[in-house]
Amino acid sequence: MKVWISFDMEGVAGIVDWDQCRPGGDGYALGCALLQDEVNAAIEGALAGGATEIVLNDSHGRMANLDPRKIAGAAQYISGRHKPHYMMEGLDGTFDAVFFIGYHGSISGPPSAMSHTYNPEVFSGAKVNGCYVGESGINALLAEHYGVPIALVTGDEVTSQETKPFAAGAVQVITKESITRFSAKSLHPATSCRLIRAGAEEAVRKVAAGAMPVPGLASPAVLDLEFQTADMAHVATWVRGTSRTGDRAVRISGDNLLEIFESFVAVTYITRQAGGR
Repeated sequence: MKVWISFDMEGVAGIVDWDQCRPGGDGYALGCALLQDEVNAAIEGALAGGATEIVLNDSHGRMANLDPRKIAGAAQYISGRHKPHYMMEGLDGTFDAVFFIGYHGSISGPPSAMSHTYNPEVFSGAKVNGCYVGESGINALLAEHYGVPIALVTGDEVTSQETKPFAAGAVQVITKESITRFSAKSLHPATSCRLIRAGAEEAVRKVAAGAMPVPGLASPAVLDLEFQTADMAHVATWVRGTSRTGDRAVRISGDNLLEIFESFVAVTYITRQAGGR
């Protein structure tokens, strides 16, 4: 049983400010410690459920937020920037389950702690097959391509609701209830970790029992992207497979979900320049 884990940071219990998520911030060390504990809880639960191999993909910021020496269960760790598949690096069809740990709500949805969709300076919204999604929904394109179910999702209640359309069988662990974009009522970290550990074990057992469906995204698929400015949309059209659908919007569509996702990653990287960095 192979489990692949993509982990972000904003959905972790106790994290409510960019200062906790960015290197150099006064709260960053604490943020990393809270993240490491939740990731380790997911690993421990997966192993208890029968997982035999676990691969982590660091999906937040500079993507090097864990102390490798403290990773539980001898899990493998993909870290560092400029990865071709970004938040989904390392996933392929040999895996049996996908976990999304510490995920957050979309920029276009209800208030969610530090909500954004990949780059808050660039994207103001994203739709998959006509429905607004966050990072989880975009990332589900690759899970669908490889036929791997999303088995566990952790984060706030907005994240839970946003992932249900393409993670219908997933175990959901709500770590906090968002109040505004920069406030939330979090579980105690020990409680959050206990629930994640139990949720991961349950998720792996459900996968082993054949009770976890793949995302079920229809193909051909359509990914619509909305930008903060028209300049960003223009730059996005330089990427293969994109077409302009409005002053601040482009579309990527086709039968190959891997190609759609790869084009999106290229858009994400290239529009950072139009965003001023």
